[in-house]
Amino acid sequence: MKRDLETIRNKLTGKGLKVTPQRIAVLQAIYNMDSHPTAEQIIDSIHKSQPNIAIGTVYKVLQTLVENELVKKLKTERDILRYDGIISNHHHLYCIECAYIEDYENTKLDELLKKFFQENKIDNFEIEDIKLQINGKFIKHKYAKH
Repeated sequence: MKRDLETIRNKLTGKGLKVTPQRIAVLQAIYNMDSHPTAEQIIDSIHKSQPNIAIGTVYKVLQTLVENELVKKLKTERDILRYDGIISNHHHLYCIECAYIEDYENTKLDELLKKFFQENKIDNFEIEDIKLQINGKFIKHKYAKH
């Protein structure tokens, strides 16, 4: 999901955020890694080309990006916090062996879930969004332990 510099600048300004080298570096790292990276993985990636960006700055930028809905936080089964650069509605396949997360989009599933909850309302609860995390093991995958 590589994004060019101009797209990243437009995303930041579109949310009313100042375009800074640190914000560009963090957002670019998330997009380029395309693997739901942890904060530590983002920091490692950034430090390869920009070692002077402080760790605390990266955490502050991540929080700003989450607050402004440019990235989403998700927690794995192992309680590891990861970041997702895809904001549009999608689900996740989570490998319980290697903790790899892969995006999963299926309009038929989305329609089925929407229809189900329209017909089976939850008392005193208004659904705003439905996201599934499907846990299992990848059979043949670059991260599978085979």
